[in-house]
Amino acid sequence: MLKEGIVLGERYEIISRIGAGGMADVYKAQDHKLNRLVAVKVMKAEFREDTSFVAKFQKEAQAAAKLSHPNVVNVYDVGEDRGLYYIVMELIEGITLKNYIARKGKLSVKEATSIAIQVSLGLEAAHNVGIIHRDVKPQNIIISTDGKVKLSDFGIAKAINSNTITANVMGSVHYSSPEQVRGGFSDAKSDIYSLGITMYEMVTGRVPFDGDTTVAIAIKHLQEEIVPPSIYTPDLPYSLEQIILKCTQKDPGRRYANIGNMIDDLKQSLIDPQGNFVQIAPLTTPGAGDTTQVTAAEMQQIRSRSTGDTDSRPSRAEMAERRRARMEKERLTRIREEDDDEDDEDERTSAFEKVVTIGGFILGAVIILILILFIGNMAGLFHFGRSSRTAENTTTATTTVTATPTPTPVVTQEGTNTAQVTVPDMIGLTVDQATETANKLGIGVRQTGMEASESIEEGRILSQNPSNGVVVDQGTTIEVVTSSGRPTIAVPTGMAGLSQDEVENRLLELGLRTEVELQYSDTVDIGYVISVTPSEGSQVPPDSTVKVYVSKGVDQSNYVTIPDMYGVDEVTARGMLESIGLTSETVTGESDFYAFGQVMIVNPEVGTLVAPGTVVTLTINNYVAPTPLPQVNSAYVCYSPLSPPDGYNGGQVELVLVQNGTSTTFYVGANPWADGNVYNTPITSDSGETGEIEVYEDGILIARYPNVVFEAVQQ
Repeated sequence: MLKEGIVLGERYEIISRIGAGGMADVYKAQDHKLNRLVAVKVMKAEFREDTSFVAKFQKEAQAAAKLSHPNVVNVYDVGEDRGLYYIVMELIEGITLKNYIARKGKLSVKEATSIAIQVSLGLEAAHNVGIIHRDVKPQNIIISTDGKVKLSDFGIAKAINSNTITANVMGSVHYSSPEQVRGGFSDAKSDIYSLGITMYEMVTGRVPFDGDTTVAIAIKHLQEEIVPPSIYTPDLPYSLEQIILKCTQKDPGRRYANIGNMIDDLKQSLIDPQGNFVQIAPLTTPGAGDTTQVTAAEMQQIRSRSTGDTDSRPSRAEMAERRRARMEKERLTRIREEDDDEDDEDERTSAFEKVVTIGGFILGAVIILILILFIGNMAGLFHFGRSSRTAENTTTATTTVTATPTPTPVVTQEGTNTAQVTVPDMIGLTVDQATETANKLGIGVRQTGMEASESIEEGRILSQNPSNGVVVDQGTTIEVVTSSGRPTIAVPTGMAGLSQDEVENRLLELGLRTEVELQYSDTVDIGYVISVTPSEGSQVPPDSTVKVYVSKGVDQSNYVTIPDMYGVDEVTARGMLESIGLTSETVTGESDFYAFGQVMIVNPEVGTLVAPGTVVTLTINNYVAPTPLPQVNSAYVCYSPLSPPDGYNGGQVELVLVQNGTSTTFYVGANPWADGNVYNTPITSDSGETGEIEVYEDGILIARYPNVVFEAVQQ
């Protein structure tokens, strides 16, 4: 563990320890070069001696540093200092997904899907540049305080591909793919499997495979079928469950071909939750996807990977656990076989009873039909076997067909008590219009609900029951469902102040389009969102375009530059500022470099671009230099002229005589060469025949004149 105050790489000062993992400790640090807070991950001591691990650690961290994406914790730097190997990353203030799930129990479908999409986008960016994470799990997913989801630990993912179970066994084996558990080759589809297990945990609050030992969990990944998540979350949408099941197929060939296809299905699931659009490849060969049997060699490999000892044998407790599991499996098999026998017997009995019951109904119906025909014939209602009658003795029910658009009643034969009518077409009518039409026929209308519709106008009937053309008794009530208008999506809130990428990703995830317009802003930083149109919280149709207004910074077209006022008197300096639309305030200070009453400090600095009306603070020198005593005993004088040094810019200068280890200032002022090309005022020295003259401009040494000759004079 590092102490506070230690500086790594002459740049990163450790502030505090904020976390620890299987292979590294994480610290909060101050980057003194870029003046920002960062997270520094320092490899633990036990891994520093493994040169191959260190080499992979550095190589993969450098590769990850090239990956930049809004859903990835960015890696800024990687280095080594005094035997400490470290990675410098983006500091995220937030909570891990693991802790978030523990806090909430299980996540809502919308929340889980949004997190899955953001993690998938980060993985897609990594896969596109050839980086495989190999350790996707909730512990490595961070939800920032502003709701952004970021995937971490790309810096060491590939370096620990065969040691993940060893280094952090209980944390990683729950999410490891079958091919990782076996120790075989793993690729992007292994990340998809791990993300599928993570999604399973988000929607159910539990992992699909658990156990007392890492070996037991690893075997379940190889042998056991996953329990559908809807068993634990009954209201889970069908499409999302199918996505999870496709991700967690034991055969990599039956998973998503790439993370992009998975993202498309996740977005579609938000629009069509119960849709049957997820296609899982069928088993193409006998036994494919069946329960996989682990060989003795594979068992030893899994066990050795989880313990770090290739020659270790199972303990007595593990052997007892295996015997108990085997006996329990045999017992369950016997119970299932007995249940199957009983079910077969029940099915045979049930089939016979159904035949008898159906036969009874048919026989009864035939008898009733014969009785009706017999009685009707005796009453003269039917004409079986009779001679034709005259029109006067025959009673006939007729229906007159007219050209009116209103449906006419179908009247029953004379003597019956109830009239029947044909249900009219009510689709597209308002409830009032449908009621008026129905009442003319002696039937009623009742609205039972509302549904969104792309084709039917809001407030008009979308469906009816019974449907158009059905014959019903008068007095029947027709149930109708009206349209609530086109389905809509709510424009998310809280987007002002977020980055452009973050806002566009959120809108695209909801099935909306984006159009970006750059605007000047005095309050919002460059690249961040000012506002959106339609406004946040508005309801818009799917596939609508949301205009995103992004800041391009402050409009500096009318800004002015603060002029150079060093060494200028206060009145002149104020006038210079007022002439360009700036105001000023003054404070006093002391300096032996500037003359009394001259400007010694300007804030904001000279050359800064500021808005009109900005207040500039001028610090006026309040120091009065003491009057030098006359040099009575001067014995040496330099009459040699000094030419202006190269690089002199015409500013305030100070001339200093260095002689016998003593420095003496003999001139302070602006441009001693103003009246000519040389400085020819005699320079008096107390002692010595030679000396060195130093020239300072605005406090910076710009020239030296060595071996200046002094002549002795009579005083």
